[in-house]
Amino acid sequence: MNSCFDVDALLDTLAGRLRPLVDPTATAMIGIFTGGVWVAHALHRRLGLELPLGELDISFYRDDFSRIGLHPEVRASRLPFDVEDRDILLVDDVLYTGRTVRAALNEIFDYGRPRRIRLVVLVDRCSRELPIAADFSALQLPLDS
Repeated sequence: MNSCFDVDALLDTLAGRLRPLVDPTATAMIGIFTGGVWVAHALHRRLGLELPLGELDISFYRDDFSRIGLHPEVRASRLPFDVEDRDILLVDDVLYTGRTVRAALNEIFDYGRPRRIRLVVLVDRCSRELPIAADFSALQLPLDS
């Protein structure tokens, strides 16, 4: 299997799937630090969304402090829009266990109650520890058992 992927083509694929389903004037997008933020920036540009891009650092919402410790470089989350009753695209680079997404959802709900959150990932590794699934992914990459 070729291990090189054309990231621009994957981003174009995602944008093409999202475009008919988003309202550029009302849909909000949030990227999860760190990898999800660069994916979100690229998709935000491709979709021409008018609301500024939000960024989440889920460091304080993680459930694995006892195993990995507190990450020393915590960034401030920035949600420059009201999440209440808003359609939100939550973006990450890779979906694997579902734990990062769970932490991000917890933080988003601390800001308010969105109408709907759709999960957008560049790569879905097709393995879960939690019942979380991507609504949109550009590439599914199952792990060997």
